[in-house]
Amino acid sequence: MKLPDAPWQDGEDMRRLLATLGSAEGDTRFVGGCVRDTMFGIPVADVDLATRLLPEEVIRRLEEARIKAVPTGLAHGTVTAVIRGKPVEVTTLRRDVSTDGRRATVAFTDDWREDAGRRDFTINALSADPASGEIFDYFGGLDDLEARRVRFIGDPLTRIAEDHLRILRFFRFYARFGEGAPDGDGLDACTRRANDLMALSRERIAGELLRLLALPDPAPTVRIMIERGILKPVLPEIDMGGVERLATLPPRERAANVAADGIRRFAALLPRGEMAADLASRLRLSNAQRARLECIERSEPDNAAPPRQLAYRIGAECAVDRLLLDPRFDAEEAAARVAALASWQSPDLPVRGGDLVAAGVTAGPDVARLLRRIEERWIGEDFPDAARARAIMEEELRSSV
Repeated sequence: MKLPDAPWQDGEDMRRLLATLGSAEGDTRFVGGCVRDTMFGIPVADVDLATRLLPEEVIRRLEEARIKAVPTGLAHGTVTAVIRGKPVEVTTLRRDVSTDGRRATVAFTDDWREDAGRRDFTINALSADPASGEIFDYFGGLDDLEARRVRFIGDPLTRIAEDHLRILRFFRFYARFGEGAPDGDGLDACTRRANDLMALSRERIAGELLRLLALPDPAPTVRIMIERGILKPVLPEIDMGGVERLATLPPRERAANVAADGIRRFAALLPRGEMAADLASRLRLSNAQRARLECIERSEPDNAAPPRQLAYRIGAECAVDRLLLDPRFDAEEAAARVAALASWQSPDLPVRGGDLVAAGVTAGPDVARLLRRIEERWIGEDFPDAARARAIMEEELRSSV
């Protein structure tokens, strides 16, 4: 079978990179996701190359060809070539020497099958010759692509023992590519080894889970994960109630023309209550992600407030999150409220404390109190222009005398 033509294969820069790395001599192939996604007929985000050349030789050739080379992971054989500002990962063929479920010690090889055999799923082990387009499939990945089946290479328990994150990757790839029931052997292995997730860093767990949740329709897959107890060792708070909330969110996002978002969907999974800070800390989310979860969880101000007033007080991003997650609004009403925030930029109050001091108010607490009253009226009038804000100030000054 041949790899179909796709835009990512074109361009003088890609041809020059491949020539530099000896693709015509069989030294370098397209590998992994770019082959898989092209066969699925979906856009390719990243291009990866596998090569028989050692990392030092890859760097030497790239530098000689005046292609930027970044040694991003030399211990694991990875060099990043930068063409037109876009990274292309070039990784030397490898075999595992030892694994502990979190990281692997590797040795380099020139055996394409051996390198493919250390990958997780059959659909990720495909490679393609850049010149002829010939696809190399050592483990039945093409059949699994046609069946839209996510299947571990070899024994699933062995693959999971090599890298425990493959438990979550199994479900993410199933949510993205799978049809019908999950592969039984893979599902059973993930169920048996779910406790292995506790050995992983929380950052890796969070990253994989958020990527899964950002897929078009993750709820059916998350339901299977809850039924099988996959998340219980690391996120026991998530239950079927969370899955039901998650299931309602994608259609509401589509109705509002809002992009899918992992953090918003994670918030949907969480039980109501004061737990956002604890979970954000446990998963070691970024400060921005933590602040967003905590904002979604708070009950004040009321989401029923006019949308722009809500967005002014808590920020547009959090306002959109809350409006989409609030069960008091049906999909149509939520979409209308979100639409009111489209292209809206939060304005600055045209009146400053200095204006009040200049008008005779003594600097200190009186200025702060009066400024708050002016701002509340300005918000209530839907952010009028500077002239009206000034008039509000004059009115408040007269009433405070």
